[in-house]
Amino acid sequence: MSYLPFLALLAGAAIAIQATMNAQLGVLLKSSLLGTSIAFLFSCVFTVAAMMLSIKQYPHMAEIKSVPLYLWFSGGALSAFGVSIFYYLIPKMGVGSMMSYALSGQILIAIIASHFGWFDLPVKPINIIKVSGAISLVIGVLLLNWEPSYAY
Repeated sequence: MSYLPFLALLAGAAIAIQATMNAQLGVLLKSSLLGTSIAFLFSCVFTVAAMMLSIKQYPHMAEIKSVPLYLWFSGGALSAFGVSIFYYLIPKMGVGSMMSYALSGQILIAIIASHFGWFDLPVKPINIIKVSGAISLVIGVLLLNWEPSYAY
């Protein structure tokens, strides 16, 4: 089996995690636009590996110090990873296959993150309905990407 669908699932998982982290950063800084700007600044640093970092100090120093260290850089790193893998895989897999695997990764990670309340999310426990939905999702993605060995 090809490793490309696995990479697509990882890309989807990275996007789900970084979105949650960046939302938390925006909440802690009291500005979703500032949180997003910082995340994409760090994305640029990780992808280009040659940027200078400048942070505007809109929030008060106490608010800045209250933000956990990982929220300053990890969302940007996950964003850079996810976007890079998207651009790498789309020409190889096609956008439909790529997005179906990537969205599945996002949904599966979101279910787990909600279950455990990661990043101060409201806790929404996994139940039989969610497990059934996740299984159906995986089966659906496999069917969407199934290519019969015969021509029509």
